[in-house]
Amino acid sequence: MTEPTVGTLRVNGATLHYEVRGHGPLLLLIPGGTGGAASLTTVATALADTHTVATYDPRGMAGSKLDDPGAEQRVEEHAEDALRLLDLLSPEAPARVFGSSSGAIAALHLLLVHPERVERVVVHEPPVVEVLPDAATHRALLARVGDTFRDQGLMPAMAVFAAGLREDGAAARPVPPTELPPQAAARAEQTMGDLPYFVGRIVPSFMSYAPDIARLAAVSDRLVLACGQDSRGELPYRPAAFLAERLGKELQHFPGGHVGLTTHPAEFGARLREALHA
Repeated sequence: MTEPTVGTLRVNGATLHYEVRGHGPLLLLIPGGTGGAASLTTVATALADTHTVATYDPRGMAGSKLDDPGAEQRVEEHAEDALRLLDLLSPEAPARVFGSSSGAIAALHLLLVHPERVERVVVHEPPVVEVLPDAATHRALLARVGDTFRDQGLMPAMAVFAAGLREDGAAARPVPPTELPPQAAARAEQTMGDLPYFVGRIVPSFMSYAPDIARLAAVSDRLVLACGQDSRGELPYRPAAFLAERLGKELQHFPGGHVGLTTHPAEFGARLREALHA
């Protein structure tokens, strides 16, 4: 496996760690959750034969340090970080962008405010629950998660959050045990270290974000909406499905569930290649 070129980029209030592989038009991969650039290594390597693939740790996670560790987080600023990377790595030409989960929300905002900088944006299960008819239910979930995190700590808050992802009425389906790839297992310590930041500052801010659907319709020719094929009936599936219906777009299905990028990286990468060129 070819080692990536590693760099840092100063942005407003943070220093981003990023990695670049391959040759060709730029493809920026924006991770979700606490994954960081490391969670995208397999997919990035697979796509580096046809793209210059850039991955990075979102501000405040892993190697991307905040100037103020207590700073509040905003979707708009995370999207601006992605733009700064596009300006650095592809200053002349629009790029292709992929985002998963919270990273998909940043990618959506990037498309809305800087459509001239992107050729195609693939968003996988962006939890923009504010677009849903029952958004008030999910606001209440976020409030419960926040209260539990403050009063009882991280793991009880994670339990409330996980339960809430099924509050659309679907029963939890039994999922066969999946042995994670070695690279994913090795990231567990970093993931756990970043969870308090994610639950405390990313989740409440990002899941309160409401994209402008009318503006999104105007640039929907560049947008691919995707969900995990095993995610049906779960909350993270619903916003992308709702937006696909509202925008008259076909909803694409990727291997696995919400974290299919981690559990099925090779198959996920192959499906992403198709979506980028469809």
